[in-house]
Amino acid sequence: MKENQFIFEQIHIEVARAASDDFNLFHDKHKWLQVTHNPFKGPIVLGFQLNTLIEHQMKLYREAQHELDIIAENQLRFSNYQITFVNALRPRQEFSLDIKKTLIKTIPDLSLSNRIAIKSQGKTILLGHKKETKAPLFLADTDLSGLPDLNEVPDKKMVPGTEFFLKRKWMTNGNVKNFLSGSLAEQSDYFDELSHMAYYPEVFPCSLTSGALLEKAQMESHDFKRNPMVYTSHEFSVDRQHLSQVKNNDKLHILVKQLPESKKNTLNHTSVMLRTYECFGMLENRELLFRIKLNLVPLEEIIKSLSSKT
Repeated sequence: MKENQFIFEQIHIEVARAASDDFNLFHDKHKWLQVTHNPFKGPIVLGFQLNTLIEHQMKLYREAQHELDIIAENQLRFSNYQITFVNALRPRQEFSLDIKKTLIKTIPDLSLSNRIAIKSQGKTILLGHKKETKAPLFLADTDLSGLPDLNEVPDKKMVPGTEFFLKRKWMTNGNVKNFLSGSLAEQSDYFDELSHMAYYPEVFPCSLTSGALLEKAQMESHDFKRNPMVYTSHEFSVDRQHLSQVKNNDKLHILVKQLPESKKNTLNHTSVMLRTYECFGMLENRELLFRIKLNLVPLEEIIKSLSSKT
């Protein structure tokens, strides 16, 4: 078991949100006050910021346990994150990250799995798993071969003949470095210009989906102040083989599909219906870099649910 203590400052939040174009009011040091009935009493840390901290600490853990060799030898090309958000984390709030001992399974295929927990001030912030597998654990059956040439589709538009909203981004080393530093990860472990090392982390491309969701909501005239949404979970699979080929200024097509809300898809067996999105990151050569399933709920519904229990 590995447990470390950390603390985010507000500057870390500002750097991370600027690097990923996340303009959610919850993270803004001034505009958080504009969010109706905001219970957090200040700006909060980004979900993907916490995921990147987890990625970096898992990298250090795998290196210390000599598990990177197992991953390489067995071609476990997919890195999978299953994260449930329980409470928000504020800047200057000390917290711990606990990584449980690796569980190695051989049936049906070899996989490495670790339970993860972030806690602060006696409360759980998030719970989850980090798994290494040969095949993606999430949205593995989605077939995107019928998509038109995304280079011909205008940015921030629906892809013709599909349910996907398209947001086009470009990978830049500067943004990645800033996001790493904003997530308390050591950027020199990934980039070193003198030795020509440039290794893209797994979570950063995925983090750009937050901005894509915000842009989609803005296009639909969503009121971010009166009807704020918060993440309840992230489930995503990253193809490390494709990631290893990503370089500065590469184009990334982010595809976002919103699923219909259903009374069968609710928050923790309550009546609060989840808003679920399936998102994909496709490189210019049509290779699929990541697959993400995101769940959000209106903040107002969470507050009502909590009030009904008290």
